[in-house]
Amino acid sequence: MGGCFSVSLPCDQVVSQFSQLLCVRGSYIHNLSKNLASLQKAMRMLKARQYDVIRRLETEEFTGRQQRLSQVQVWLTSVLIIQNQFDDLLRSNEVELQRLCLCGFCSKDLKLSYRYGKRVIMMLKEVESLSSQGFFDVVSEATPFADVDEIPFQPTIVGQEIMLEKAWNRLMEDGSGILGLYGMGGVGKTTLLTKINNKFSKIDDRFDVVIWVVVSRSSTVRKIQRDIAEKVGLGGMEWSEKNDNQIAVDIHNVLRRRKFVLLLDDIWEKVNLKAVGVPYPSKDNGCKVAFTTRSRDVCGRMGVDDPMEVSCLQPEESWDLFQMKVGKNTLGSHPDIPGLARKVARKCRGLPLALNVIGEAMACKRTVHEWCHAIDVLTSSAIDFSGMEDEILHVLKYSYDNLNGELMKSCFLYCSLFPEDYLIDKEGLVDYWISEGFINEKEGRERNINQGYEIIGTLVRACLLLEEERNKSNVKMHDVVREMALWISSDLGKQKEKCIVRAGVGLREVPKVKDWNTVRKISLMNNEIEEIFDSHECAALTTLFLQKNDVVKISAEFFRCMPHLVVLDLSENQSLNELPEEISELASLRYFNLSYTCIHQLPVGLWTLKKLIHLNLEHMSSLGSILGISNLWNLRTLGLRDSRLLLDMSLVKELQLLEHLEVITLDISSSLVAEPLLCSQRLVECIKEVDFKYLKEESVRVLTLPTMGNLRKLGIKRCGMREIKIERTTSSSSRNKSPTTPCFSNLSRVFIAKCHGLKDLTWLLFAPNLTFLEVGFSKEVEDILSEEKAEEHSATIVPFRKLETLHLFELRGLKRIYAKALHFPCLKVIHVEKCEKLRKLPLDSKSGIAGEELVIYYGEREWIERVEWEDQATQLRFLPSSRWRWRET
Repeated sequence: MGGCFSVSLPCDQVVSQFSQLLCVRGSYIHNLSKNLASLQKAMRMLKARQYDVIRRLETEEFTGRQQRLSQVQVWLTSVLIIQNQFDDLLRSNEVELQRLCLCGFCSKDLKLSYRYGKRVIMMLKEVESLSSQGFFDVVSEATPFADVDEIPFQPTIVGQEIMLEKAWNRLMEDGSGILGLYGMGGVGKTTLLTKINNKFSKIDDRFDVVIWVVVSRSSTVRKIQRDIAEKVGLGGMEWSEKNDNQIAVDIHNVLRRRKFVLLLDDIWEKVNLKAVGVPYPSKDNGCKVAFTTRSRDVCGRMGVDDPMEVSCLQPEESWDLFQMKVGKNTLGSHPDIPGLARKVARKCRGLPLALNVIGEAMACKRTVHEWCHAIDVLTSSAIDFSGMEDEILHVLKYSYDNLNGELMKSCFLYCSLFPEDYLIDKEGLVDYWISEGFINEKEGRERNINQGYEIIGTLVRACLLLEEERNKSNVKMHDVVREMALWISSDLGKQKEKCIVRAGVGLREVPKVKDWNTVRKISLMNNEIEEIFDSHECAALTTLFLQKNDVVKISAEFFRCMPHLVVLDLSENQSLNELPEEISELASLRYFNLSYTCIHQLPVGLWTLKKLIHLNLEHMSSLGSILGISNLWNLRTLGLRDSRLLLDMSLVKELQLLEHLEVITLDISSSLVAEPLLCSQRLVECIKEVDFKYLKEESVRVLTLPTMGNLRKLGIKRCGMREIKIERTTSSSSRNKSPTTPCFSNLSRVFIAKCHGLKDLTWLLFAPNLTFLEVGFSKEVEDILSEEKAEEHSATIVPFRKLETLHLFELRGLKRIYAKALHFPCLKVIHVEKCEKLRKLPLDSKSGIAGEELVIYYGEREWIERVEWEDQATQLRFLPSSRWRWRET
């Protein structure tokens, strides 16, 4: 079953359609030359239209307030694509035209000519279509204000509100272009920058775009460029093929027309804005750049000379954050837990990272025993606390890894030998480093000290050491940074006995150690150890800190097995009165400190320690003699000041035999010794601190001081001289025979007491770097600086230009400090007590530090009422900052 059908077409219709098909396809070939000309003409028109659109866009986008429409950008992209295709097509047009034959009606290769001709026709249609689409009434629209990606952050970070406001205000100042935020790892710099980022989303249209880039240690210029490009709409396949310089030009062309904010988080070295393509922020363009770093040095290299330090939280702020992390339920689970929790929080020393990690770890601990155990672990071995190593120490270690060279790293790790929160004297620290061999002592004392202070400065600027605002002579280490240093010293916790540090923890005996042969450094300072009896094989031990204990006795065996011990500090063991002769077995010893001990006689074996370069015997109240010290021919630093030791001629002769001696501190209490010692130029050049004591008038009527370029501290006490003069060091051309250079260029502290014959202290003019002066109980002193004597030097010397503190006590005859008002550009404190005849201070309204308070302390209320001020302006300047204070004498 089925059906059939048929279709019939007229013959002429079939012939007509076939002939049309042949004609169209034939035109691809025989009209190729004409079609190519039409295509080129159409392409010129399209390019002209493209140029018109781009010119309009450049004009409208120039201020950054307008951005191109998406349809316009799509059209421009399509034009670029067709241009590339046209250029590719045109490269082979001559070959295709030469392939034609029979006056263009046929081809030597019909198939290839047909395909090429068809491409020409298809492209012509597309070009004409794009040209017709290229008429735009509007090519751009207003840019949305403050294009900001809000970044989430934990709301539990507290204590940064004031810092945020301060940072925001500084960044938004008209004259401010770049803001640098620096601080130690984990202190909250990223959180602060995040808050700044999010704050831009809440302000008006002052900025066109806010760009956030996480830089980190391993970042490259290309990575920073890529992050910026994504934010401002650059990119694509053709863009990724460009080099850094070409990309920088693209970024610069976009950002120079826009008012931008660039936030760079966690930079470790200078980010070259020019290399990235970022226009330098200025008052003219109104753009802003803010960055975070752990290094103040990086701030300087970024052109920020006044960066903001992000500091640890204050105690109450720390407690608030810790409570939030632990939670109310845990804190309320037992009445003793809040008190214990405060102790745990204090261990974090205000570091938000530590507060977060430790707080989270304790959130589920609801028994007193668990909290007590946490305190024990954090005190004895914080590395073992949950999360400490992975979440805290590893984060902080990046700062250590970024230090330049092993010398810097060794010096940093050395600071962990001191107790928690301990103030480390800078120069004393450098002396340790020199003795350990970190710094080569053969380079000379001045160069050594400069290098040591440079290392300390680098560590401070890297936020690995902390420097107090008031006392710049000390540094300390944050407790959590100290834990990181101890962890590194123990090979990341793998060799915990390599460096034994139990400083300031109340020990009464030397701790037990499994393998003494692995121990390299021991610090047991600031404890209560009374006796040391044990003998151990300490073949690798180089450093032993036993200072500030209660040591009474050290057994002879203790020192027998320490062949490589370099540094031994026994200072401030005030009950220690003898040392075993076996001290001579410490053949490698280079540093030995016995200050503030009661040892009355040094063992003879001490003089055999030929490698010793530093020996401190200061404040040894029982020490009788050090004859034989000339045997320590390598000695470079010797401290003798304020000990019972009598400096006589035999000892002076021994000191003169120490050829390498560079620093000495001593007391001079005999006129028989004073003159020959002060005539020894080499010894004088070594004197760092000296006290003149008990020199009677009949033996020394005039004390003549030679030039002492290395003198830092000078005391003159209970002496009867009538005058102090400066030894004349003159040039041949000098007519007035005045000293050609300051005699005491490094003298910073002077103490004078109970010198009843002195009338004035005009010689202090030759101490240009004096910062502290105390004069007391000297009834004949009438002037600190005599106008008559100072007159001849007034043209070349500015008195007291670096003086910061001036104490004047019980100077019954004092009439003047100086007859004229002085600038005192560094002066912060004047303290006057029992100086009844002193009526006028050498101050005028311009004296002191501009904008800062100069405090005048006085002991008698009647005295301040009788002060004669230079004028009313001077009185208004200083009277409000005058305060009564009684000093017990």
